[in-house]
Amino acid sequence: MTDHPEHTAPPVAVQRRAGARKGRLALVGAIVGFGALAAVYGVVGAARNVEEPACRAALDLARRMEPLTRGEVAAVKVAGEARKLPELAFRDASGQEKTLADWRGRTVLLNLWATWCVPCRKEMPALDALQEKLGAPDFEVVAVNIDTRNLDKPKSWLGEVGVDHLAYYSDPNAKVFQDLKAIGKAIGMPTTLIVDPNGCELASLAGPAEWASDDGVRLVSAALGR
Repeated sequence: MTDHPEHTAPPVAVQRRAGARKGRLALVGAIVGFGALAAVYGVVGAARNVEEPACRAALDLARRMEPLTRGEVAAVKVAGEARKLPELAFRDASGQEKTLADWRGRTVLLNLWATWCVPCRKEMPALDALQEKLGAPDFEVVAVNIDTRNLDKPKSWLGEVGVDHLAYYSDPNAKVFQDLKAIGKAIGMPTTLIVDPNGCELASLAGPAEWASDDGVRLVSAALGR
């Protein structure tokens, strides 16, 4: 009796079907493996984002600030978790090392800028004006320059454009940017964070803003409880 073609597949076809089955099994295995890996990393991620008890009040304040993120500061993102920022290190105008801890007890608007960053240069007069309007024992705009070459240029440029209410801070190694990038808080320039007196994040912004505008002043005033 002669087998019908539909009952007996040629050897090549058999091999192809077997290969297809193996491919499907490999794909299923990869998906399962990826899911397991994601689960592992999810656990790790959760461990890294453990809430800081000292920052719970900052999280509550951030939520109250959220309705004010509009107009000129609409792109500002308030903190979504109780997170204390790293002890970022940089230098003052005399070359003395400073860290964010030096501002404990004060609210800070921390800004990273560079002369090669066009949006940064456009934003600096607004930051200077904000410091003039709201600067006080409980608040300071801390603008940290991260130029890594021609280190005299930033100071000269600030003088040329009349920025004279901001103290000068710099990090010629740009490590402060890398430290913020490591926690997902620096993806470009300029980068700005509003930090509460305990060193906890209140809000952040990737990009420039008109900080001295009515919208900007209202938002920062809310961070100060004014």
